[in-house]
Amino acid sequence: MRNRAKCRVCTTIIESLTAKDEVTCKCGQVSVSGGERLLCAALNWDNFLRIDDNDNEIKPTIVDKPEPTLSELIDELDDLIHRIDDMPQQAMIVSINHYDYQSLLILLSGIFHILIKQKL
Repeated sequence: MRNRAKCRVCTTIIESLTAKDEVTCKCGQVSVSGGERLLCAALNWDNFLRIDDNDNEIKPTIVDKPEPTLSELIDELDDLIHRIDDMPQQAMIVSINHYDYQSLLILLSGIFHILIKQKL
């Protein structure tokens, strides 16, 4: 299936052709990326329609991911520590990039948010 979508706001049909191709509609409401990986995003999912290979419009069903538990977040943190421990010695002296740092901060933020909710 091709990675195509239609925006209900501006009626633009967009398509991502390659893994690094990200396309956004004229009004910026919907986007597709990743080519055959079929990645997509929307500011408002009510404005997003998937277009199949026969030009049929398909309203996607959006399923919210359940909030991770404190235990799952701590497991992720432990997994991150183990992956760093398994890195080659020369990799341990290379500085981290901002994506690595952001991932760590997101994980820690999730842990603290759950701890705060549990105390309320």
